[in-house]
Amino acid sequence: MRWSSISSLVAALAVAATPCQAQNSTYFNPVLPGWHSDPSCTQVNGTFFCATSTFIAFPGIPVYASKDLINWKLISHAWNRESQLPGISWNTWGQQDGMYAPTLRYHGNEFYLICEYLGQSDGTIGVVFQTADPFDDAAWSDPVIFRPEKIDPDLFWDDDGKVYTATQGIILQELDLATGELSQPPVSLWNGTGGVWPEGPHLYKKDGWYWLLIAEGGTATDHAITIARARNITGPYEAYEGNPILTNRGTDEYFQTVGHGDLFQDAGGNWWGMCLATRSGPEFEIFPMGREAVLFPVTWDEGQWPVLEPVRGNMSGWALPEPSRDIPGDGPFNSDPDAYDFAGEGDAATTKIPKHFVYWRVPREDTFSVTADGLHIVPSRNNLTGIPESNTDGVLGGRQGLAFVGRRQTDTLFTFSVDVSFAPTTVGQEAGITVFLTQLNHIDLGIVLEEEGDATKLSFRMRSIGTIAAPEPTIVEVPSEWLDAPIRLEIQAADPTEYTLSAMPASDPDARVVIGKASAVLVSGGAGNFVGSLVGAYATCNGLGSGTECPEGGVAHFTRWRYAGEAQYISATVRVPSN
Repeated sequence: MRWSSISSLVAALAVAATPCQAQNSTYFNPVLPGWHSDPSCTQVNGTFFCATSTFIAFPGIPVYASKDLINWKLISHAWNRESQLPGISWNTWGQQDGMYAPTLRYHGNEFYLICEYLGQSDGTIGVVFQTADPFDDAAWSDPVIFRPEKIDPDLFWDDDGKVYTATQGIILQELDLATGELSQPPVSLWNGTGGVWPEGPHLYKKDGWYWLLIAEGGTATDHAITIARARNITGPYEAYEGNPILTNRGTDEYFQTVGHGDLFQDAGGNWWGMCLATRSGPEFEIFPMGREAVLFPVTWDEGQWPVLEPVRGNMSGWALPEPSRDIPGDGPFNSDPDAYDFAGEGDAATTKIPKHFVYWRVPREDTFSVTADGLHIVPSRNNLTGIPESNTDGVLGGRQGLAFVGRRQTDTLFTFSVDVSFAPTTVGQEAGITVFLTQLNHIDLGIVLEEEGDATKLSFRMRSIGTIAAPEPTIVEVPSEWLDAPIRLEIQAADPTEYTLSAMPASDPDARVVIGKASAVLVSGGAGNFVGSLVGAYATCNGLGSGTECPEGGVAHFTRWRYAGEAQYISATVRVPSN
């Protein structure tokens, strides 16, 4: 049963049990599970559109569309080609630099997406992408560049036609969308209610007021949303006495870090909001999916302060639009499983890399392709760790792209597996699968060629790196009868706190061998507290070779790629099926 079907069933039961709430609906959070931080949303002609942060992942800034607020289809990425920002990705050192906090807006029959790219030596780069067709990657424009002083840009058109951006602080500037010119000096609007890092501003005009919604309190368990209003866009802004209007700080709720939200209306005029949250509980230790996007109903009566419903796993509010998956485009719905047979035959046959697969920085040319042999990955000299903050030429540090491609972990419990054909010729060549948060937080199961006296042997090697103490690598020799045939590698989360990594012949899954287990703490927070885990495949020669080239050989081919969600936890003790 699909998650949307379960939601409908629960809604029907709620209506039957409480006739007085017949206009309400019930659904489960997060509606965009997996790493989807800083959501910004709008509604156009009955279709909802949301964009989220991606930092140095590429393609960047996914845009999702939905007719019902529950089923979200990936329709494009605003940053989808190197030519839009040439050289920027490979010049980025930090693991959490890159594209921060987009705002998505619709104006004059065009979609605008404003964002900022952090981590460049010459300062932050502001970007504004534009399209009339958000369902097509190629339709997104090259960006108009601006140079902001602060992060988290908003985009707001006033009634007189002037365009403004508000940023962290909270400061306001006019923005010329043709040239990127910003008015000077910035106008200070409001500094929040005293929480650290007032940021993530969004401006709205309603009932003769300018409403300023911000995040403050940092991005951990003190995160919150607060609001102020003014009769003039430049202020003075009056803070709401009931601030914060949304937070789970100081509670024992499963959903924590609630904040950085955006408000929008459905076609019937009802208000909704999306914000980020982390499924960690107050202990804030295990949250491998990082910051996810949650939906909440909003009551906003004329002239009154908005009322935002607290974020929980099981939500009730306005009647949702009718369930629908009638969305254009060739991307998947975020909660759907993967079933790809690269260059294979049948219903799962896949001849191109799926739209929701991402890389860690812009990939090197010709590293990834789909051939008659499967998903072809040419190894990189850097492994998944490399020297991530290195100021060298970036080859061993990974700044010229990892030979890694993955998809978001979108379920608390799941199974991910791929079939790999790999015939290394030089000791140290390796290919495998990983749970990847950053170059400093990942759990890998590789097939690697090792020395054994005067000979070589092929081994499974499970190793991890994290900002907590990682276990010693586990090495198991590949059984001789498994050689010269595809091997299936598997990652399973049968428990929210742990991953099990296994190997088996692709032709005989019952011969599975568990190589080891690893704590999900290794990919929770640490050097990646802004991002969330990916699962995927990689190839490396572990520093061998010279320049950008590995020794000859070591190319890996991945054929049968599967990801199946099994359950979502909506509280510390309650889970619902994913499908």
